[in-house]
Amino acid sequence: MDERYSRQVLFPGIGKDGQAKIGEKHVLIIGAGALGSGNAEVLTRAGVGRITIIDRDYVEASNLQRQQLYTEEDVAEKLPKAAAAEKRLRAINSDVEIRAIIGDANPELLEELVTGVDVMIDATDNFETRMAMNDVSQKYKVPWIYGACVGSFGMSFSIIPGKTPCLNCLLRSIPLQGMTCDTGGIISPAVQMVIAHQTAEALKMLAEDWEAVRTSFVSFDLWRNQYTSLKMSKAKFAGCLSCGEERTYPYLDQENMMKTTVLCGRDTVQIRPSSAGEISLERLAGQLSSLGYTVKGNPYLVSVEMGPERMVIFQDGRALIHGTKDLTQAKSIYQRILG
Repeated sequence: MDERYSRQVLFPGIGKDGQAKIGEKHVLIIGAGALGSGNAEVLTRAGVGRITIIDRDYVEASNLQRQQLYTEEDVAEKLPKAAAAEKRLRAINSDVEIRAIIGDANPELLEELVTGVDVMIDATDNFETRMAMNDVSQKYKVPWIYGACVGSFGMSFSIIPGKTPCLNCLLRSIPLQGMTCDTGGIISPAVQMVIAHQTAEALKMLAEDWEAVRTSFVSFDLWRNQYTSLKMSKAKFAGCLSCGEERTYPYLDQENMMKTTVLCGRDTVQIRPSSAGEISLERLAGQLSSLGYTVKGNPYLVSVEMGPERMVIFQDGRALIHGTKDLTQAKSIYQRILG
């Protein structure tokens, strides 16, 4: 066995057989931000055979505080995160096959990429993509590991088709975090804690030690010294449209995705969320002002300046992103602010 992995092989949970299995597996990581870059580095160092990483964004200065693969040079060059990650990961372990995809992880792309994947890792920043991942997982019987963090708070859950509740089931039982790093801030230790939970579960799955896989939902708040582990077996819902008895995989249907439209004659994209819901404009304005954005508003809308773009948010969640005709860029801005 390669000396590189000797300390990992000495660990009884992996051993020589487990390391050989890890070296044959394929991991798909959705997102190359804080969680994605951290997961990718740990798994690359662990000797996973193949890693595919998808991200639509580029490296910005605000990323460097917690996104461990990137440098000031990447910021200056405005490198796409996926490309910068690929370069760094190959320098870390040339034996691992790294594939970077610069693009939007929509249902069509996820269904195209999932063939041959052993584990998917959630490192995205929005529930639209997570729900599509969840349906792809159930449809193609590929386990995935949910993870999210904001502020000093984080959470993780391993979803195994046919065994555990899926994310759609969990949403009936647990009020999952909707705030984003752009509205609530984040500290790096919270990121590292989620990465530790996700990569530990991934290694168990890749080494095929299924008895060791955690089936509880973990959440923590490092600043308030809180840690919770909830058993979720009773959350599995027979009527769930993603994993139930009459599943239809609703989040792979384009009709249920966020609606984006370029407004005629203007550098503006209009975005409508997939489901309507009222936003507290006053609270949103306060959060964004505290983070240094230039914010204006009235009882009907909030206007946020963010460099060359300006975003106008209405109470029903609809938004206008001014200064771009790029649908992917507009969607990314929307999800960074509203989750």
